[in-house]
Amino acid sequence: MNALYTAVATANGREGRAVSSDGRIDLPLGLPASLGGNGQGTNPEQLFAAGYAACFASAMSAIGRQEKIDVKDVSVTAEVSIGKDTDGGFGLAVVMRVELPDHLAGEAGRELLEKTHAYCPYSKATRGNIPVEIVAE
Repeated sequence: MNALYTAVATANGREGRAVSSDGRIDLPLGLPASLGGNGQGTNPEQLFAAGYAACFASAMSAIGRQEKIDVKDVSVTAEVSIGKDTDGGFGLAVVMRVELPDHLAGEAGRELLEKTHAYCPYSKATRGNIPVEIVAE
């Protein structure tokens, strides 16, 4: 891969801070209450969900431009779950909920979602590593 941009961030654990090299991100991190934390601060799953949702929406816009499909009213929500894995560690799973306008109902919307999932860099990175379910709403 020929890198066009490299994001750099440093963190010191789930109950520390995350800071980007340009200072635009400077967040306290915290464990969710459901994982035994106090629920204060942002957690890595929220950051991953925000990044994946934004990337997927942008990928859909790129596919829409290529295929002359109006996607301006599309909304993408990523749900990133963390839980115990079969090996005793932790694993992630993602549900991408894509709200499609009426003109993309049915087969047209499904095709667009399949093409977007094949094109999106986050989808490529997760493919074969964690389960990702795409749901059209």
